[in-house]
Amino acid sequence: MPSAQDVGKMIARGIGPVATAVAKPQAAGGALRRVLELAIDGYGKLPGAKASAARQLQRNAGSTDAAVESLIDFHVRLASAQGFVTNLGGVAVLPVAIPANLTGVAVVQVRMVAAIAHLRGYDLDDNRVRTALVMCLLGGEQVVKLIMEGKLPTSPMAVATAPVFDPDLDRRVAEEVVSDLAGRIGGKNLALVMTKRIPLVGGGIGAVMDGVATAQIGKYAKSELVARRALRR
Repeated sequence: MPSAQDVGKMIARGIGPVATAVAKPQAAGGALRRVLELAIDGYGKLPGAKASAARQLQRNAGSTDAAVESLIDFHVRLASAQGFVTNLGGVAVLPVAIPANLTGVAVVQVRMVAAIAHLRGYDLDDNRVRTALVMCLLGGEQVVKLIMEGKLPTSPMAVATAPVFDPDLDRRVAEEVVSDLAGRIGGKNLALVMTKRIPLVGGGIGAVMDGVATAQIGKYAKSELVARRALRR
């Protein structure tokens, strides 16, 4: 199995066209659909979410809970490797690195959440579930805040199990996630942005930020997407 660093490099090499689209808020829906496809189906030598879930389930002797923990741990390391790779260049590649890092983190985090959902019995081909997967990228605190502000109607769990798919909600979720990622990756703190312009130092900061964010999202997805039915094989 490729190391986290190797997979990070594969992601960094393969996300250029998607990164350009994700960087444009008006293209949020289409860009995140492409991110979902890459994360769930895989591409090149990068296995998709179902394959990743199956591998961890096998490695943990069929224990779903242990497999979920292993998935989170691996994707935290993967996000850190990806963040380091896409932030290494310093100011010379900054216009490219921010959207590339944004997209790379999204692919890694959606893949992790999708694999957790698959282990918990959710159908990854269901559009309601896909909306919920993307929604999880906001994290628990942001979801609660947006619900209280009336910008989101309910939790990812409720969205995944809703009676029907809501395309308008799917669009709003995509916009909120792209906005949140852009703010987190681009950096609202001037000191942080300036530090990320320094080669190598910026890579270290990117690795830490992406790893911490991925761990938080994994924890949220684990608590939110509770077991629904027998694992689809």
